[in-house]
Amino acid sequence: MKEFQTFGWYAKQISPLLPKEAFKPVPSRLFGGLAYLLVTFAGFLTIGLFDLHPFWYFMISIILGTSFAGLGFLGHEILHGTVVRKSWLRDLLGGIAFFPLCTGPKLWIKWHNVNHHVHTQDEELDPDAWPTLEKLTKSRFLRWIYKIPFQIRAFFAFCGLSVTFTIHSIKMLIHFLKDFHPKNRKVVLGQFIMPWATWITLLVVIGFEKWFFAFLLPLLIGNFIVMSYISTNHRLNPLVPVNDPLANSLSVTVPKWVDVLHFNFSYHTEHHLFPSMSPKYYPLVKKHIKEMWPERYHEMPMGKAIVALWKTPRVYFQQRKLIEPKQGNVYGSLGNGLNPAQIKFRKIELEKGKNLTKTAKDKLNITNVTNLMKDQ
Repeated sequence: MKEFQTFGWYAKQISPLLPKEAFKPVPSRLFGGLAYLLVTFAGFLTIGLFDLHPFWYFMISIILGTSFAGLGFLGHEILHGTVVRKSWLRDLLGGIAFFPLCTGPKLWIKWHNVNHHVHTQDEELDPDAWPTLEKLTKSRFLRWIYKIPFQIRAFFAFCGLSVTFTIHSIKMLIHFLKDFHPKNRKVVLGQFIMPWATWITLLVVIGFEKWFFAFLLPLLIGNFIVMSYISTNHRLNPLVPVNDPLANSLSVTVPKWVDVLHFNFSYHTEHHLFPSMSPKYYPLVKKHIKEMWPERYHEMPMGKAIVALWKTPRVYFQQRKLIEPKQGNVYGSLGNGLNPAQIKFRKIELEKGKNLTKTAKDKLNITNVTNLMKDQ
């Protein structure tokens, strides 16, 4: 068997084993979205109309934040066409679901469906892939970031999960806007502006204190929940020359009730094999993957995956490794020496008279890694 296979190759092996209904949309998933919308509106009304102790506002914010995240997971599902097939209805429902997270449907489809899914963990083409050591040398900002001690950087990266989805969405808007047809750019901008205009209007109407608990804090909580999954999806996996979901993706395990609340978003490898299939059927897909390719499949409890992210850097070295460039510590990736239960690193072996810069140049044909960082 080849080292890498395409997602189409895996899907071809599994598809005959699945029931025909697995390939049909599942509109009943919208009932979960309706429940989240009702909870969200109830939370807004409670905060807006009643003067309560901040503790109760805070508790409502937690409920709103989990609802924002749940709607985001459903929006992701809808915009893959697994709930409804008609494009106008798909975009309308997906836009409503993503409204609290302020991401428009057309941008999401371009960024996520067309680019991320087609080019997963491609260092040049995947908009969600983390940088290589080579890219680090070309970015003054990244070199500055990676001068910060590893543990401090890991702490702020963990806290940053509460804003990362929103910031990355804005970055993707700037990056992809030029790729849209001029007529569609206004639509894409409108889909971005409308949610923010709504939430800013809410600020004016109810005042900052209530707005903080009704929207801003829930947005931070929603970001954190969504990014806790997204961060584990691929960041422990290697960069790959072939879009092989069993090599470049990780499925995490969570309690069953969490899977219900989050629309089976934990089944991420399965999703990359069958992105247009309802996640309702991903447990069945997982069963077949583990029967056919158990040695290739990556899964772990979500908590363990987050701890592994905390303990490893986010710069790729030679595609399959992760490197802390300032110290020259090299870690494995999933399938390439990373053991989440006992994370270890090795120092790059430097020849006498050479530093990390020269070693990286020899191995990767790049220059000025450590020296550039020291010069900042």
